[in-house]
Amino acid sequence: MLHNLLLIKRQTPSKTMIYLSPLLAIFLTLIASVILFLIMGVSPFAALHSFFIEPISTAYGLTELAVKATPLVLIGVALSLGFRAGVWNIGAEGQLIMGGIFGGATALFFYENTGFYIVPLILIAGIIGGMCWAGIVAFLKTRFNANEILTSLMLSYVAALLLNYLVHGALRDPDGMNFPESRLFSDSALLPILLEETRLHIGAIIALVTVVFAWILLSRTLLGYQIKVTGDAPAAGEHAGFSHSKIIWITMFISGGIAGLAGAIEVSGPIGQLLPTISPGYGFTAIIVAYVGRLHPVGALLAGLLLALTYLGGETAQINLRLPVAVTGVFQGLLLFFLLASDVLIQYKLKLNKSVEVAP
Repeated sequence: MLHNLLLIKRQTPSKTMIYLSPLLAIFLTLIASVILFLIMGVSPFAALHSFFIEPISTAYGLTELAVKATPLVLIGVALSLGFRAGVWNIGAEGQLIMGGIFGGATALFFYENTGFYIVPLILIAGIIGGMCWAGIVAFLKTRFNANEILTSLMLSYVAALLLNYLVHGALRDPDGMNFPESRLFSDSALLPILLEETRLHIGAIIALVTVVFAWILLSRTLLGYQIKVTGDAPAAGEHAGFSHSKIIWITMFISGGIAGLAGAIEVSGPIGQLLPTISPGYGFTAIIVAYVGRLHPVGALLAGLLLALTYLGGETAQINLRLPVAVTGVFQGLLLFFLLASDVLIQYKLKLNKSVEVAP
């Protein structure tokens, strides 16, 4: 008797698997991680404890989780809006960097000033920087039908090189012993701290407000309806008179602006200056956040916390178990891989095919 598993096309997508798929992906990732740790000669229990338990075992650890999750949640929500419309913005990393550049330049411009208006100006400048960078992608897409995946991705590297150029040149600290970094921002250019003796800043509240804003936009407005229809049924959207070019511009501006806001929050929050690198890859990790969160704002919030935990866990495991920092990237990659594999079960179901092998 031969037993074969077959994939059978479902008549309608499984709503149950839409929500179970991320949980299945997390479970499979944990199993794969255990195997990986065994191969590396590390106790799986010690490694998993370092990754998922120890970083949040203290009140300070929980605040650090919120600090790490803030940019991931912001960008995850931003990308979810575009992906729901079928606009594949892969360049949030570049938009974050440009937001950091615009926000950082604003902080340095007002270096000798004090006032409550400086932080809002920094955040607004960050939004403008991200929108401008995303606008290039929207223009190339609507004017020349250039693939937004390629253009947004390539612009991320341009933004990174521009940041590196500026901190080595125009924005370099004149009293910084020739190190490639800007001067430290003044106190009036730093985000207010929510809890004393922690790094938890007001950006965490901004992230929560953004989640609510995106949820209202998608579920309670005509624009949100247009975004969903354009992504799910482009032909129906065109028949209803929805402008595809308009949706591209709007979603790119919104997602780019939010990503730029995340960059401004990073440089005026935990970093406090401009450095050659202001992101460990938040813009790319947020793609996983968006998909694990099922392209839903609340889902992005939960997924952002999970992926933020992998960053903290990777740092803890590196210190305690001397694991390479690349393990964090491997974990995130496995999660995305298993998520894409599990998503197959939304459109297909497994069926056990039993056939009798006839002897010749």
